[in-house]
Amino acid sequence: KFLLVAIDYFTKWIEACPLAKITTENVQRFTWRSILCRFEIPHTLVTDNGRQFIAEGFENFLRELGIKHLPTSVEHPQTNGQSEAANKVILRELKKRLGNAKGQWADELPSILWAYHCTP
Repeated sequence: KFLLVAIDYFTKWIEACPLAKITTENVQRFTWRSILCRFEIPHTLVTDNGRQFIAEGFENFLRELGIKHLPTSVEHPQTNGQSEAANKVILRELKKRLGNAKGQWADELPSILWAYHCTP
């Protein structure tokens, strides 16, 4: 399984979901359900250069909504530093809570996000 993470650069709010496969369709569905339908249409979306993010279908989806897409440079991944930091927090908490039961991380993810959201 994979973990797809989105973070609002202003509020530091994290949204994340487990995925069996990171496909363009799954990324688009996550963007729609977990970001656009819950919050608002962002001005800009920063992503890494994964195939699913730079695929024509995802680019068209963002363009139709008026969202500026900024894929990070392969040579400068720290451009997406807040997302990388969020990944570290989530992974650290998963390791603490699960120990050897690593296969159950998707079940533990909602409580980790809840704890993160409730911590000042």
